[in-house]
Amino acid sequence: MSDSPDTNPINRRSFLKLAGATAAVGATAVEALNALVEKAAASVATEARGTPSFPTPGYDWTKHRWAFGVDSNLCAGCLACVEACKLENGVPKDPHHFRTWVERYVYLEGEQSPRVDSEANAGDIAASNARFVEPYRYDDRYADKKLEKSFFVPKLCNHCSRPPCVQVCPVGATYRTEDGVVLIDQDYCIGCRYCVQACPYGARYFNEQLGVADKCTWCYHRITKGLKPACVEVCCHGARVFGDLNDPESDISRFLRDNRVEVLKPEIGTHPNVYYVGIDKDVR
Repeated sequence: MSDSPDTNPINRRSFLKLAGATAAVGATAVEALNALVEKAAASVATEARGTPSFPTPGYDWTKHRWAFGVDSNLCAGCLACVEACKLENGVPKDPHHFRTWVERYVYLEGEQSPRVDSEANAGDIAASNARFVEPYRYDDRYADKKLEKSFFVPKLCNHCSRPPCVQVCPVGATYRTEDGVVLIDQDYCIGCRYCVQACPYGARYFNEQLGVADKCTWCYHRITKGLKPACVEVCCHGARVFGDLNDPESDISRFLRDNRVEVLKPEIGTHPNVYYVGIDKDVR
């Protein structure tokens, strides 16, 4: 049964006029909001360029472009880099949480694919106690095997130029700085773990104690003071290289100039900024 004109004074034509007016107002409001957001973002960017930026007073992130290099030919798998990272950055001292890690690739005679070991698996290392009393070391399970070849591959956040983790973060806690470092503002992180799932390199983990995501920052608190990342500092074999691409004589600039390098998973279009030498086609 339809309503009479007296009980329903808004007819179809009036309703369409009202809806059109509302849509126009809504569109105008959205445009105004977008303009306000763009203006605020531009203001923040301008202010950041003219003032000291996080986290070191006097550091100008517009003057640097950081990158990382790994020479797998030089890595001995000593895992000193892993230990240094944990101590420097407060990473949980157990065999399940890492900002950086080292994988062992072993090719046995008669096998087509490598066996890949990681210290993230407690069964792969000789010492894996939560108190961190003993250093992490790979076990010698292949001592009686016939090997065709083996090598170690350090892994860490690739600090991508097109980071999927930034795209999926619903609150903007994960962001990319102007000097090319992907960071997490743990004050804003809500612990949804979207970024952990989105990272195609498995470089993020969830810190259950703090309830936030965590990962390698290239020791941002160090590099903005002119220091090297902790893992680079302790690598006695020179397998890890870091520097400023804006400086043609930096370690990383010479590394890229003197070597044929490659990145992990180039086909996914993330544009990683960690460059490798000496890795095999099976390294992903």
